[in-house]
Amino acid sequence: MTTTEAPPKAPQGPTPARRTIAFLRNTWRGLTSMRTALVLLFLLALAALPGALLPQRKLNAPKVDEYITAHGWWGTLLDKLEFYDVYSSIWFSAIYLLLMVSLVGCLTPRSFEYAKAMRAKPVLTPRNLARMPHYRLGRGKTDVTAEIAAVHQQLSGWRRVEREEADGVRTISAERGFLRETGNLLFHFSMLGLIVFFALGKLYGYEGQVIVQADGSTFCNAGIYNYDSFNAGLRVDGTDLDPFCVKVNDFTARYTESGQPDYYHSNIEYQSGADLDTNTWRPYGLEVNSPLRTAGDRVYLLGHGYSPKFTVTFPDGSQRTQDTQWRTVDPTTMLAEGATKFDQPGITDEVQRRTRQLAVTGLFAPTAFLHGSVLTSSAPEAKDPAVAVDVLRGDLGLDAGRGQSVFQVDQSLVDDGRLKKVARQNLEVGQEIKLDDGTKVRFDGVGQWVSLQVSHDPTQGFVLGFAITMFLGLGASLLVKRRRLWVRVKPGTADDPGTVIEVAGLARTDQAGYGEEFHRVSERLISGQKG
Repeated sequence: MTTTEAPPKAPQGPTPARRTIAFLRNTWRGLTSMRTALVLLFLLALAALPGALLPQRKLNAPKVDEYITAHGWWGTLLDKLEFYDVYSSIWFSAIYLLLMVSLVGCLTPRSFEYAKAMRAKPVLTPRNLARMPHYRLGRGKTDVTAEIAAVHQQLSGWRRVEREEADGVRTISAERGFLRETGNLLFHFSMLGLIVFFALGKLYGYEGQVIVQADGSTFCNAGIYNYDSFNAGLRVDGTDLDPFCVKVNDFTARYTESGQPDYYHSNIEYQSGADLDTNTWRPYGLEVNSPLRTAGDRVYLLGHGYSPKFTVTFPDGSQRTQDTQWRTVDPTTMLAEGATKFDQPGITDEVQRRTRQLAVTGLFAPTAFLHGSVLTSSAPEAKDPAVAVDVLRGDLGLDAGRGQSVFQVDQSLVDDGRLKKVARQNLEVGQEIKLDDGTKVRFDGVGQWVSLQVSHDPTQGFVLGFAITMFLGLGASLLVKRRRLWVRVKPGTADDPGTVIEVAGLARTDQAGYGEEFHRVSERLISGQKG
């Protein structure tokens, strides 16, 4: 009877579970390599460029809309790719998080290796020291014990270990410059800390801008509705802001001959903490580069502008006076445009009231100059203020239930005929316009407003500290050199008493400069002179 052998089984490949585990392991190793961390750091810097080159929606939404309109499909494509919201975009956040993970995965094993190396003793003394890059041979006059003691004294500050060899020979292995690796780790851990706390600052920080009249008006940090614009961190809802109040008493500006601002100063008073309960105001001189720091926030002086003051006298003799801020359109001459809006008092009928509202719109020139019949400004100081205004009457849309700009009227109301122009005239201080119904609009002068920015970043101290330690760690990793030194002391013979001293050195990093250092150290070791 014959038997038939079964054909050999084909080798089986790894199971899907093992392939998945291998893939994840290799991905993790690649992500946590130092090369990947450097690539991600470069990508993070590259990804931040659009945030500096393109307008950002959180900072200037109208500028973004203008940019999109001017660049057509290209501007729309950039909007879809979140190039106008770079720092909150998905792709920027992904790079940021991957860099954090890569740094953690890279630094963790290096930290264990560093701790292990710190506990390890210097390496054994090589058998043939003459083969080292730096070598010197000398003779001592005392015995081995005395020479070894002298070597220990000369190598104070080196990590060293003494060992014994055959025939009474004793060696010392020493190394120095371990601070280089310490600096390297300090740099990378500081970078990680800076990234983490910068992200936390964006989560729990906020920033707001507000315009305050420089006539003793007050701003209180009580809620987001007190601001003209407010950018909140992801964990800030605006209901738990640090309480403080600021009173703006005046504003002073100086300009160069070319009209460029040279000096901004505002005398303010502020109260925070217990001062809020006692209504105590503390003075402070607010300048552009000298923010007020109180209640964990910083108050910056950003700029200023003018607030033309108008008084409207209605036919029944009642008066209303307002000095609303107008927007600067030419920073060189401080030419401004705006709209000051009035409601006629004493009218109880809502329909009639909405047909009698007034708006004074136009241009304000701090130093008036007529170019033909067109008003412009020749200097930023309020030396000869004047306005060129249109007076509009009708429905201003103040009761429409939606917000509108304080600097202009709703153009759609003009187009619909609900708001009509009833007068146009240039006015100097003290001059007035008389409307067809007897209403008088007088230009009384001009006040000033300041633009303040309130910034809250609870992690700024940590970010600054990690930035400083980054530079310290980088300096140590670049300037400190790792080097090793070995000393072997052999006893002499009966015919040749004394000792034979061998000194050898090896630079673990760049050897530049170690030759001179080795010469000085070996000279002291052999001669026995204290250095």
